[in-house]
Amino acid sequence: MSCNLRQQTLDALRSDAEGNIAKARVNVEVYLHNPVGIGEHPDVLGAIQEQLDIIAHEEERIEVLEKHFSDHV
Repeated sequence: MSCNLRQQTLDALRSDAEGNIAKARVNVEVYLHNPVGIGEHPDVLGAIQEQLDIIAHEEERIEVLEKHFSDHV
């Protein structure tokens, strides 16, 4: 893999993880500010926990990228 393609791939992986974190954070904010407005999620705490799990998973992915491919991430 060329150096440029390698960097583009690593950047895309990191951007994907960061985007997933951003989406999960927005979801948590919606649940916190308007829990009654989310009809399909009667278990607000459970729904927030799911989003926190997504954030933790994506942060772990970023850590793996930094640890094992840190020369350009």
